[in-house]
Amino acid sequence: MPPLPPRVVAECSRCATRLERRIPHSLARTAAFSLSALLLYAPANLLPILRMEIHGQVSTNTVWEGVKALYKDRDYTIAAIVLLASIVIPLLKLLGLFFLVISVWFKAEWLRHPRTYLYKTIEGVGRWAMLDVFALAILVSLVKLRGMARVTPGEGLFAFGAVVVFTLLASASFDPRLIWEREDRGV
Repeated sequence: MPPLPPRVVAECSRCATRLERRIPHSLARTAAFSLSALLLYAPANLLPILRMEIHGQVSTNTVWEGVKALYKDRDYTIAAIVLLASIVIPLLKLLGLFFLVISVWFKAEWLRHPRTYLYKTIEGVGRWAMLDVFALAILVSLVKLRGMARVTPGEGLFAFGAVVVFTLLASASFDPRLIWEREDRGV
């Protein structure tokens, strides 16, 4: 099958299964979304996500403080899961996507198989990273605790939500076929 131009989809004439689809401006989009998420990554994890007031006592919580509190309470497994799913895996995913963009942008012909494996790993692990589930849990807690406590979103919640969205967009916009192409197409 000849290479397809951007915005063209190849489908099977028998079963209408999508065979190939090119993502226009894949590298530029992935780079922009990854860089945006990386810039918001520190504020998302270090700024307070929630401010809770119960009976006059105020507490602010960050993702990192949550991990430390779980560890301090000897909930080691849950602390490790939150640390991996909310901090480590999203960072590695973003760095991996950014590395793939840079390597394709500079037309690196080395290590194509490992870079393909990296992409498949990013896609596979990304499904198990609970970043978006964690954000949803925060929003549910805001609604559920409204009657018992005064819960207000912190500055970090907006950054955290933006990191979730930008990470999903970066992952969806990368075209892995660019790793194997020799011409400067689809950039």
